[in-house]
Amino acid sequence: MAVREIRKYGDPVLRAKANPIADVDEEIRALATDMLDTLAKAEGVGLAGPQVGEERRIIVVHPPPPADDEEREEPRVYLNPEIVEKRGPQETEEEGCLSIPGIYETVRRPHAVRVRARSLEGEDLEFDAEGMLARIFLHEIDHLDGVLFIDKIGPMRRALLKRRLKEMAEE
Repeated sequence: MAVREIRKYGDPVLRAKANPIADVDEEIRALATDMLDTLAKAEGVGLAGPQVGEERRIIVVHPPPPADDEEREEPRVYLNPEIVEKRGPQETEEEGCLSIPGIYETVRRPHAVRVRARSLEGEDLEFDAEGMLARIFLHEIDHLDGVLFIDKIGPMRRALLKRRLKEMAEE
C-alpha cells in the first residue's frame, strides 16, 4: 500500500496511550499493510501504531534470524498485544528506536515474556517469547502505552542525552 512517515521524538502521538482495536476492518488491514511496508523500508525489527501517527494498539514484528545462516521469518502483525507474564533474569542490551534515530542505549528487560494478542484474521493468540524477540515485544508494547526506551535508562544517561533529544524534538 504505502510507506508512512515514522514519527520522531517530540511528536505528541509517541506519548499517547493507544486505543484498543475492536474490529478488523479494511482500514485496519490497510494500516497493517502500510506498517509492514514502512518497517521493511526502514529495515527495523518492530513498529507500533503511534510511530506512524496512529493511536491504535497494533504492532508489527520482524525479528532477525537467530543465527546468521538461518532465514528470517516473515513479519507478523499483532492487534491489542499485551504482556501477561515476565520471566527469567533481567538482561541489559543496547536498544535503538526508529522514532529516535541515532541514539542507542542499554536497557534492562526480562529475558522472557508471555504475550497475548489477536491476529489480523481475528484469532486469539498467546505465546512465549524470549531473548531478542521478548525485547522487541516489550519495546513495541511500551510504545502503545506512550513509553519510550529512553524512559528506561538511568537519570545520568538521560541527562547526557537531554540536549540531543531537545534538538530532535524541535526539528
